[in-house]
Amino acid sequence: MIPKLHYISQGSSPKEHLDNIQKACSSGAELVQLRLKDVSENKILKAAKEAREITAHFQSRLIINDHYKIAKEVKADGVHFEETDICPTIARKHLYSWQIIGGTANTLQDCKTLIVKDIDYISLAPFRLKTTKDNLSSVLGLNGYTAITEALQTETPIIGFGGITINDVTDILETGISGIAVSSEITQDFNSIRAFNQLLKASSTEEKRHTI
Repeated sequence: MIPKLHYISQGSSPKEHLDNIQKACSSGAELVQLRLKDVSENKILKAAKEAREITAHFQSRLIINDHYKIAKEVKADGVHFEETDICPTIARKHLYSWQIIGGTANTLQDCKTLIVKDIDYISLAPFRLKTTKDNLSSVLGLNGYTAITEALQTETPIIGFGGITINDVTDILETGISGIAVSSEITQDFNSIRAFNQLLKASSTEEKRHTI
């Protein structure tokens, strides 16, 4: 069962990422992703070991972005690959059987490709235009999410990501998306985790009510 809320770590240094992971876990985050870019593998490994200690203390799940060998070494709960990373099928052979794999997608074809590669969840992004200059993927919005989820009809959890705020959650869940990943909105206010969780669990309760 993939948690409905993912916190994607942010920070200007590995220490800041870890501080934010600590705050997220203490505020109720069930899953955090350590996402360090432009940092040496040694520093990522060191940070991953500390992140594993933090998440283990709070009984939160830890996902490592990109570095599947590090994910295995620190016994993280899984790894997340972005579109330019290694093929999940290859990584799967190197991971423990219980470790999960997530992948980023932007189009219907991306999603189909990931499903064939037996990933455990898809991060569909971006929901909203981000300010980063390297963002070349098409913005999906509510219409894009609806079109893709309706065409896929998959049981694989699809997580929305990219500029999502607390005010977007209810509308996003109505598109068929099963959960959300958030970075900036949570980093700015870790107390928002409780509000995100309440909205996501409310939708889960509604689903159960309709399926009885």
